[in-house]
Amino acid sequence: MKKVIAIILIIVFLIVIGGVIAFNIMSKKSENELAEAVITDVDLSKIPDGSYSGSSSIFPVKVQVEVNVQNHKIINIKIIKHDNGKGAKAEALTQEVIKAQSLNVDAISGATTSSKAILKAIENALKNGN
Repeated sequence: MKKVIAIILIIVFLIVIGGVIAFNIMSKKSENELAEAVITDVDLSKIPDGSYSGSSSIFPVKVQVEVNVQNHKIINIKIIKHDNGKGAKAEALTQEVIKAQSLNVDAISGATTSSKAILKAIENALKNGN
């Protein structure tokens, strides 16, 4: 009986260690992708009127947006898809971009990865229009 309990404890221990290792690997991947996601502003004077789609993925967040431009101004940003974990509050960032007419806005506190993914998706959409 003691041998069975020892084997079970060893198996549980190995599962816990495996989970910790997997979590650390995923956290490092997320940190690396977040650091590499550089947002560059787009010259709106070069963007013709239209609707532009863009997407971005920064582990574990995936975003797809549609950006409407009229008279070289962003008039609407619609989030088509936002697989976000807990970053839903970052969606308010679209209004800040419209207000500033720039991607140079602060990330939403507590939703940095979602904020950067949304900004990168908007940037990618606007670059398609350029």
